[in-house]
Amino acid sequence: MDAEQIAAGRSRWQERYDAARKREADFTTLSGTEVAPVYGPPEGVDDPRMERIGWPGEFPFTRGLYPTGYRGRTWTIRQFAGFGNAEQTNERYKMILNGGGGGLSVAFDMPTLMGRDSDDPKSLGEVGHCGVAIDSAADMDRLFKDIPLQDVTTSMTISGPAIPAFVMYLVAAERQGADITKLNGTLQTDIFKEYIAQKEWLFPPEPHLRLIGDLMEYCAATIPAYKPLSVSGYHIREAGSTAAQELAYTLADGFGYVELGLSRGLDVDVFAPGLSFFFDSHLDFFEEIAKFRAARRIWARWLRDVYDAKTDKAQSLRFHTQTAGVSLTAQQPYNNVVRTAVEALAAILGGTNSLHTNALDETLALPTEESAEIALRTQSVLMEEVGVTNVADPLGGSWFVEALTDQIEAEAEEVFARIKEMSPDGSMTGGILRGIEDGWFMAEIADAAFEYQQKLEKGEKKIVGVNTLTDTVSGELEILRVSHEVEVEQCRVLAARKAHRDEDRVRRTLTALVEAARGTGNLIEPMLEAARAEATMGEICHVLRDEWGEYREPARF
Repeated sequence: MDAEQIAAGRSRWQERYDAARKREADFTTLSGTEVAPVYGPPEGVDDPRMERIGWPGEFPFTRGLYPTGYRGRTWTIRQFAGFGNAEQTNERYKMILNGGGGGLSVAFDMPTLMGRDSDDPKSLGEVGHCGVAIDSAADMDRLFKDIPLQDVTTSMTISGPAIPAFVMYLVAAERQGADITKLNGTLQTDIFKEYIAQKEWLFPPEPHLRLIGDLMEYCAATIPAYKPLSVSGYHIREAGSTAAQELAYTLADGFGYVELGLSRGLDVDVFAPGLSFFFDSHLDFFEEIAKFRAARRIWARWLRDVYDAKTDKAQSLRFHTQTAGVSLTAQQPYNNVVRTAVEALAAILGGTNSLHTNALDETLALPTEESAEIALRTQSVLMEEVGVTNVADPLGGSWFVEALTDQIEAEAEEVFARIKEMSPDGSMTGGILRGIEDGWFMAEIADAAFEYQQKLEKGEKKIVGVNTLTDTVSGELEILRVSHEVEVEQCRVLAARKAHRDEDRVRRTLTALVEAARGTGNLIEPMLEAARAEATMGEICHVLRDEWGEYREPARF
């Protein structure tokens, strides 16, 4: 790009920046030096890289979605939390919101994630241990008691039974008197990554994709600000993938969901802004920053050139980030505070829209109140004290960062080509489904994880406190333990709830849901009626399992 084109780009950016709302804040260094809101090539200098780098707030969005960067709005502090029963988690949510959190992110326990009730024999010993137990809409009422859902953005990290969880959330909002059309939040709903990495599915792929399509239609028509899909690379990375694999598999899944929306006759410029993403931020500082910048650029180009999206909103990749759980160590756990801070800073410099920081004790147990506060304050220190909100994409133009961004993008494009080669019809969806069926994704991730583990064992890669500098004076941590009484009480409450509900109404709504599943209509409304009747998570999922069957992963050798 020549100097004249660069100057025109800067002029466009300046016009948008001047027109945008900025926060009332001090945008100087600690020493009081004024800094510009963005930096670029010196005036009059050609820079061929600028076509790919661009300016903040314009295609290809390498430098961020907004001309103001974090001067306009900082990232949302969205701490992931859930444990025990709904009342216990409600107290933790209030602590997060009172401590500076800007949104909630719900962690569900394993029975809920697998679409089972707390009194299911397969739930024994798991209730409330890795998240909150939600059996019916009444639990959602308790979970969000005194937290106005119309005013708080709420993310729910659940995929297999995401739609039943969503309708229970809607019922809780209705009971609060909220205007449902004004709700804002994110539902994960990403079933592709379950087959690829996390393994929390209920049905074969086709019924899951039908439910996701129904949700996309419902939200586009009814709750325009709500994001029905958070395409997740986090669990792919936690399973052992490389940064480029995480990026490529996640964006490929996103393209698959775009194809799903188009197959439903939806307008890409209407539904694509409702797709969001969820990435891991790992320890290689510059690699992670490059990954986030490449993600925005790839998504913008594919949405424009492949899927014919016309608007900036449809071409803009919005993402939440969580620091890498897999990077935390049980040995010398206080080192995890440093790891988390570095990972959080990488996410911020990469332009994340919201962020969760892991607690130092999460490799051992759910966070205590003290460790959760440290994790929360890590974000506050980065936001308020470090100066990273002063300049949009401050590393833009770095020779290293730009080269690494280009390299990760090129590696991702090679993966996209391979996935499309596997497709029987040339679509990204067809390639993803074939890759799942053949175990290709799992094998690629396993190979990457094995290669990294070998380097650790040879000492080529270092983890402080694990394979280097293992001496320590620190003692054992006090960890949070979820009492068995949580499960006993949850089952007691569930039994009482079932005893006092209208059983005829429950049966009628579940029968209507099954009838709808046998047809071609949208399933959200019939499922919503079942939730209003206090049909449970297990009951809703059970009747659909009976109708659609359960998915069994093929054996691999």
